[in-house]
Amino acid sequence: MRHMSGTTTAKVSHRGQTSLPAELRRRWGIDQGGEIGFIDLGDAALIVPGGIPAARAELHRVLRERYDAGLAAIHDPDLADQ
Repeated sequence: MRHMSGTTTAKVSHRGQTSLPAELRRRWGIDQGGEIGFIDLGDAALIVPGGIPAARAELHRVLRERYDAGLAAIHDPDLADQ
């Protein structure tokens, strides 16, 4: 997936409504409407096109990459194979 060219801020209305940047809507194929999934991470949220199943899959992928990177950083061969 291509990363956004920059960062942006979105405002939340008093009713809790916000909008996604147009670049994301176009790239994600939801410029005419669609579903996004939110996973509350405590101090942050993961927002993914495709609803809850896609958000859960993305969270799993990210956690797996972090886990694999952590194992790769361990220089004990006995621990790295587990």
